[in-house]
Amino acid sequence: MTTLAGHLSTFLREYLPRDRAASTHTCETYAYSLMLLLRFAAERLSVKPSQIDLAQIDTRLVLGFLTHHRGAPCNAARTRNARLAAIKSFFRYLEYREPQCVEQARQIHGIPMKKADEALVAYLNREEIQALLMRLVLRQPSVCEIAPCCTWLRLWSSRHRACVASPGSIRQPNSAIHRVIGKGRRERVLPLWKVTAAALNAWLKVRRADGAPELFPNACGRAMTRAGFEYILDKHASTASKEQSSITKKRVTPHVLRHSCAMHILQATGDVRKVSLWLGHASMQSTEIYLRADPTEKLDALAMGVPPMLKRGKFQVPTS
Repeated sequence: MTTLAGHLSTFLREYLPRDRAASTHTCETYAYSLMLLLRFAAERLSVKPSQIDLAQIDTRLVLGFLTHHRGAPCNAARTRNARLAAIKSFFRYLEYREPQCVEQARQIHGIPMKKADEALVAYLNREEIQALLMRLVLRQPSVCEIAPCCTWLRLWSSRHRACVASPGSIRQPNSAIHRVIGKGRRERVLPLWKVTAAALNAWLKVRRADGAPELFPNACGRAMTRAGFEYILDKHASTASKEQSSITKKRVTPHVLRHSCAMHILQATGDVRKVSLWLGHASMQSTEIYLRADPTEKLDALAMGVPPMLKRGKFQVPTS
């Protein structure tokens, strides 16, 4: 009998962060997925999580877990696939440490991913962004009043958002260059408008030096969390929706701001390559989602096409 507890602890505490150099976000996501699996298995097997045997985590139990959580609220195919990826990663780790689990791991690796629907990206138009920006201006005039709409969008154009940026990422005090580290820990340099750099420099002068190293800490002086920023954004979006009613039909999140920035760049330049460079995508395939959501190029294609010139025909009734 091989208990699951020891291997699971080593996988999360040592293998992922040390051997695989996985990011903190990846470790937390995998830990959460495996925690849900443990809860499901403990309830299904009527045992404590620490007493679960490794052999009991078979394909039937894993499929039951994925089906159970697939029907839960807010759990789409992408969420189900992310949880399955965590389970498969754990069994790849076991293959080289528990030979008796090789066949069990092979069967779990054979569980297919679900095809997810690729919906159009959600984004805010210029009027909606302007309404949201005005609420932020009224909230923090000392920082935001000199930043125009498109400049504010550029501040949030990276996954490594300004709320978790560090002062050291601004290369020079008066520089319009900002160094960011995005998804996949890929580093890139983004230019900022002069008014944006001025706004950031003005904030650095009044920012507490003895607080968190992040550029924008929370009210307690610690690093602002994603949940904290989402709470602030949701509060301002709710207020802005009173002036721009179309916002009420959209779910405003930090990632929607990223999509909004990408769509505005695409509409301004017409070059999807520039969008890809700005967002830090590893391949152009990731950027094609914005082409599907933007009707501009499709309308241009229709305008360039010439409708076929058809001659009027005659219909003759065949004689018997």
